[in-house]
Amino acid sequence: MPDLKDRVAFVTGGTGAVGRAIARVLAREGARVAFSYKDDEAGARALEAELAAGGAKALALRLDVLDLQAAARAVEAVEAGLGPVDILVNNAGITQVLPFALIEEEDWDRVLDVNVKGLYVVTRAFIRGMIRRRRGSIINMGSLAGTRVLDVPVHYATAKSAVLGFTFSLAREMSRYGIRVNAVVPGMLTEGVSANVPERLREEYMKYCTLGRAGEPAEVAEVVAFLASDRSGYVNAQAIAVDGGL
Repeated sequence: MPDLKDRVAFVTGGTGAVGRAIARVLAREGARVAFSYKDDEAGARALEAELAAGGAKALALRLDVLDLQAAARAVEAVEAGLGPVDILVNNAGITQVLPFALIEEEDWDRVLDVNVKGLYVVTRAFIRGMIRRRRGSIINMGSLAGTRVLDVPVHYATAKSAVLGFTFSLAREMSRYGIRVNAVVPGMLTEGVSANVPERLREEYMKYCTLGRAGEPAEVAEVVAFLASDRSGYVNAQAIAVDGGL
């Protein structure tokens, strides 16, 4: 029997490379999967149709992760269409490739807002139902930018550091309700934000990566699915690196 049969998952940023992979793996494992998108409606509908064709119940929702009212409506829509959410994957995020001296206030605010405030907005909306039901698994997408000394945009590194603080503190608070909170920390991937990494930095990464290659979004998704399942029932307040071994 699939590990996530009869579970309902909500994935933010579902049309990105990692988001698509997460939705596919969760659906493969038996979950009913809802996912959000911001602008790529064509991509969202294509993924929704793909998951449905594979036998999964799927729901695509347009959502601005900074909109509290929209997040509340998303909870209602998912519960009406698929059922109460057991699994929340906070995957939506953005970055900019800018040196610190050129980061304007609006750049800083936008990156921090989407990556950190968006995390708060969506989690706050969905966690109330988890508290009532006294169960749930929340997986937040971090980044090596928030854990290592790397040549990365400062506002992005700051935001991803905050994701880990959010994860650890929330895990402690939610443990009394049977809700686990963990983070997945990808390294260099073949798709997604890694596509913006300059070639010299990509080569440097490969030099120190023990596996000597970039990871696939699907490899990150497998770890997310593990954390979503009861197989990881004793895993809480962790930041699990999926980086090929640095």
